[in-house]
Amino acid sequence: MKIAFIHDWLTGMRGGEKVLEAACELYPEAEIHTLIHDAERVSAFINSKKIHASWLDSLPGARRRYRWLLPLMPLAIRSFDLRGFDLILSFSHCVAKGAAIPEVAGRRPLHICYCFTPMRYAYEQFEDYFADSSRSLLKLGARLMRPSLRRWDKRTSKDVAHFVADSENVRRRIERAYGREAAVIYPPVNTDFFTPRQGTDKPAGALVPYKRVDLAIIACRRLGVRLKIVGIGTEERRLRSLAEGAPVEFLGWRSDEGLRELYRGCQALLFPQNEDFGITAVEAQACGRPVVAFRKGGALETVRDGETGVFFAEQTAEALAEAIGRAGRFQVDPAALRAHALRFSRNAFKSQLSAFVRDAWEKRAGQAAPAK
Repeated sequence: MKIAFIHDWLTGMRGGEKVLEAACELYPEAEIHTLIHDAERVSAFINSKKIHASWLDSLPGARRRYRWLLPLMPLAIRSFDLRGFDLILSFSHCVAKGAAIPEVAGRRPLHICYCFTPMRYAYEQFEDYFADSSRSLLKLGARLMRPSLRRWDKRTSKDVAHFVADSENVRRRIERAYGREAAVIYPPVNTDFFTPRQGTDKPAGALVPYKRVDLAIIACRRLGVRLKIVGIGTEERRLRSLAEGAPVEFLGWRSDEGLRELYRGCQALLFPQNEDFGITAVEAQACGRPVVAFRKGGALETVRDGETGVFFAEQTAEALAEAIGRAGRFQVDPAALRAHALRFSRNAFKSQLSAFVRDAWEKRAGQAAPAK
């Protein structure tokens, strides 16, 4: 089979890009199509593949301000020439699943969408996505185009032969948004790399979310607990102001090696956001460290309350502080935490995705044979 991958944008190595990387290992000859390609911010392995970037990539400032290009993305994603491909695998949280599927001589390629979530800003997560005050203009624009964007999203969902969700949480969203069934294949976690070590270094929390960092800062200030924040973002100035005088350290971006050491040395990973799945929670458990998680979304599938972590039910600093207190009394069994994380290993993902693609391909071939 000649295979095409469609990915929304390649501007960093987050969870979606780690899924794409594992798929590239599984299908090394596949060609990647993406709206924006920033080679300096993705892995050398992905960069070694044949990558087709859309015309958006040539616009001035596109790699830094790509979210502002949302009105153009439906048009750009349908500009790829996918003729000659037998199988199209889209990895979508925005518009990737809406790529134009060509029909040549009455035959269309098989399109399977691995869906991280239906567009957050088109459905029920609109307010959560634009909670950052610095995105007020972007929020206004998205609100104006939201009805048409949702219509486009629903219409193009019909071009997908099979949906695969990255969690039960997302499977239910796909059913609500598109009225479609989806299989569930959990995303890959590099459990061979993220491993425990004996003991811990410091009574600090390692934090790697991109939402609700403010709750973690307020909670840790009240408790006098040291907090380490990994990552950068548009809220950094506000968060630094909020953290002034508190035992909080901003670390910026960290390599996988640096992140692993933070996991290994922490008492717990703080996970105060509602995630589709949440690979960081599994990475921490693979390193033998528990998770303090908001009881919603993907955490319900990746964390076991009282066994591999502690849940809090309300998304408030008070509830998080109380959960951190309980986590301090948590009896940590690194081997048990790691055993739980192995359910989400890279090999498990590749085995399940390969089997799903093979079954879908054989099913379609079986349906086409009688007609022929």
